[in-house]
Amino acid sequence: MSDPIRVLLVDDHELVRQGLRAFLSAQEGIEIVGESTNADAAVARCAVFPIPNVVLMDLALGDESDGITATQCIRERFPDIRVLVVSSFEDEAHIIPAMRAGANGYLFKDVRPAELAEAIRRTARGENVLHPRVASIVVRSLQEGREKAASAKNHPFTDLTEREREVLEYLAQGFANARIAESLFLSEKTVKWYVSSLLSKLGLEDRTQAAVYAWREGLVTKKDTRD
Repeated sequence: MSDPIRVLLVDDHELVRQGLRAFLSAQEGIEIVGESTNADAAVARCAVFPIPNVVLMDLALGDESDGITATQCIRERFPDIRVLVVSSFEDEAHIIPAMRAGANGYLFKDVRPAELAEAIRRTARGENVLHPRVASIVVRSLQEGREKAASAKNHPFTDLTEREREVLEYLAQGFANARIAESLFLSEKTVKWYVSSLLSKLGLEDRTQAAVYAWREGLVTKKDTRD
């Protein structure tokens, strides 16, 4: 029997946290290991045992606290912890910054309970879970970025080295640098260099754009199934 998915709830509304805890605690294979009401507390909790596998992140946390900043800090300091945003914000001004901060998924607060539980499981498995409207916004942002770079003639996928292609495939599956490094027997520093290099060659701005590009172009051929 596999270990349960350890989930940290981050939301400044007690009623929301209570509802999430009541439902998710009843789900097989999911364990709530903590709750936080602001960005600083969320980041600090990620360093405390039991370490969460998935953080459910609201974006508006009150007290001038920012879920996007919290997401970025968590993903930078704890790359193995995945962040699933569950927010009422449906606009590009929040969605794109959240994805660029490193969010591994983005759902709206009207998500059905069963769908949320499945999204948590998928996120823990290394998948990127996006509401269809979020995916549309991300793709549009990618297209706009590519159009802006078109005059500079973007380097095609064929310009990537074999290793850069491997890194891109893992990146497209939502793996953090640490996981990619482990899979390819490289250092995290080397993986970071490969990511920067392939972004430059493809004329892309960030990991989110690279992931969307890889899936759209059918470049993902492998799947890391290790726990």
